Amino acid sequence: MNQFALFGNPNTGKTSLFNMLTRSYETVGNWSGVTVEKRIGTLRGRSGRIVDLPGLYSLLPLTEDEGVAARFLMEETPASILNIVDASQPERNLYLTLQLLESGRPMLIGLNMIDVARNRHISVDPQVLQRELGVPVLPIIARKGTGCTDVLHALGSLTAPGSEGFRLDYGPAVEQGVSDLCILLRTLPSSSAPRWTALQLLEGNEAVRTALAGRIDGEALDSILQQTGRELEAAGFGCDVSAHLRQVRTQRIARICTAAVQRSDQAVHTATERIDAILTHRILGIPLFLAMMFLIFKLTFDWVGSLLSDVLDGFISGMLSGWISAALGGLGASPFTHALVVDGIVGGVGGVLVFLPQICILFLLISFVEDSGYMARITLLMDRTMEAVGLSGKAFIPFIIGFGCNVPAIMAARTMEHRKDRLLTTLLVPLMSCSARLPVYALFAGVFFASNQALVVMGLYVLGMVLALALAKLFSRTLLRSEPSLFIVELPPYRMPQPLSLLRMTWEKVKGFLRKAGTIILAGSVVIWFLSNTGSSGFGVDMNDSFLASIGGALSGLLAPIGFGTWQAGAALITGFMAKEVVVSTMNIIYQVPDMAGLEHQVAAAFTPLQAFSFVTFILLYIPCLATVGVIRKETASWRWTFFSMGYSLVLAYAVALVIYQGGKWIGFA
Repeated sequence: MNQFALFGNPNTGKTSLFNMLTRSYETVGNWSGVTVEKRIGTLRGRSGRIVDLPGLYSLLPLTEDEGVAARFLMEETPASILNIVDASQPERNLYLTLQLLESGRPMLIGLNMIDVARNRHISVDPQVLQRELGVPVLPIIARKGTGCTDVLHALGSLTAPGSEGFRLDYGPAVEQGVSDLCILLRTLPSSSAPRWTALQLLEGNEAVRTALAGRIDGEALDSILQQTGRELEAAGFGCDVSAHLRQVRTQRIARICTAAVQRSDQAVHTATERIDAILTHRILGIPLFLAMMFLIFKLTFDWVGSLLSDVLDGFISGMLSGWISAALGGLGASPFTHALVVDGIVGGVGGVLVFLPQICILFLLISFVEDSGYMARITLLMDRTMEAVGLSGKAFIPFIIGFGCNVPAIMAARTMEHRKDRLLTTLLVPLMSCSARLPVYALFAGVFFASNQALVVMGLYVLGMVLALALAKLFSRTLLRSEPSLFIVELPPYRMPQPLSLLRMTWEKVKGFLRKAGTIILAGSVVIWFLSNTGSSGFGVDMNDSFLASIGGALSGLLAPIGFGTWQAGAALITGFMAKEVVVSTMNIIYQVPDMAGLEHQVAAAFTPLQAFSFVTFILLYIPCLATVGVIRKETASWRWTFFSMGYSLVLAYAVALVIYQGGKWIGFA
């Protein structure tokens, strides 16, 4: 089966094109950093696969995700390369194109965003560009599907370039170095593009050098690199080979753009510029962002979400539960089976699913923000704050992603150049309030803060962010000192998200929640039900004498100073380590209530408003869920940092909850 590689700069529409060519769906967003690892899909109507690689500006990798793309050309043998180029920014995009052409593989260029270019009065002639580069060029609009069928057909007819292929003359000094390296590389069992490999070595590509480690003579390689630098300096070009290669390519790009690109002399004041004048304003920018977040939470928890949740709760606790009970009775199920299914599974899983409408609305609104282009502006607004606490501005992107799920957010830290920045971001992302915590917030805010649900939930999100920034300052000055890094963010044009794309983005996020409901939450509900009905004397004991009560009771003394020293609260916190939604499932089973109204009544009797706020704050901050712990271990490759992440978050949660509860009591709150 042929394999095609999809390359391009960040935020050029690669993943949108990938989805169109494969009829699959991967996460897309109108901001850079969405793809952080390669994704593989099967082409529509063809026996071939296409690999969507992380966006990169050059084959010289600066970050871990860019290293994935650079190593791919060394370790894999794609039949052809599909390079997507942003027609509105051809000068910047063509640098990667020239490097890919030098690899000698068959190549097709998808000239994307021609509609954006047209709005900016930029015209790129595909025929002229094709003549200049020597490979087919097809104009497309990936997000709308325009031209994608032509790309699919063209991939099957690509042929290898001629014996010379695309070739740039870098001057006698560099060409001699390339020739010497090609002789050295001939000792390898297979080297499909020795000239390209030689150029990457001269440029200082560590991914390529690492891939060749142990296969070529390192001393001979260093000798050739040093000799090339000396000869280049003697010729009056300086000794920096990488800078010389970049200069030659840039000059060639300028000539190509002179021939193929036309720009209007008329000053273009786009809608993006007019909107940015307001949304990225130095003073108004952050208040407008907070106002937008408040509006999102208001829609989610007060105006729409709570009404839909009440309707779904009525269906699950009433009609659905009745159907299941009747079906079990008709099948002659035993009382044990009936109790397990109705009280354990339906009660546990259903207690979480009632919050599905609120989660759907929140994901829909966040997806709108992502696809509109506003996401990149938020990172720009926060850059100065992030830099002040010792973090790169890029760290705010994983933080925002963490509002959906901490797992992909931690993986998004790969886009950061410095290891210490990546590690620091990985350690702090779990403080971002992920969607798994929403059912807990919705339950307690609906009971104790009914008139201010949106404000309370937004306050929890802001609290997590503020604490993350404070700890970033502390950790960057003690555990993880790092040099300041340059923050460069691409500001894509604003655009109105397409309804189908918006629904797909929302569904992909909701699907993860439903998958957990059918796996982790289901299994957890069954285990919790058994533990709540089993004790030292066997099955069917009073719940206060159950194993679950014993487990939760072991923590009650420790939890008393922070306001919720009951075995029920302790048991819910322990099971919440599997997934934060399981906290609600556990309470639903413990309190043995038929519907959400019953659970709300029990919670109102067990907590005061001050205790409730202390509890949800603890849920916000304490140990990350099992899946998050797993990805922290994978990304850091260190159990020491993984346990540190679990330990510091638990201590932080206890300290903050202690301040809230004891401070609240001291000033007279109930």
